[in-house]
Amino acid sequence: MPIWIAEAVLAAGMGYALAGLAVAIAFLAFGIERVDPAARGAYGMRPLLLPGLALLWPLVIWRWARLAAGRG
Repeated sequence: MPIWIAEAVLAAGMGYALAGLAVAIAFLAFGIERVDPAARGAYGMRPLLLPGLALLWPLVIWRWARLAAGRG
């Protein structure tokens, strides 16, 4: 396998991970109370959600956008 293919796959994975981390941090800071009102004040559980949010960030954005538009 040529090295440029491996580098491209690695770069794509890093891009996905960085985008996921950014979305996860933004969601935990600004959006979690809108999606789940019971999460208000539950700051101890938020770090536990970070890996899942970072992995599933396209779904998080989709759901967050639907709720923001009032179609929740």
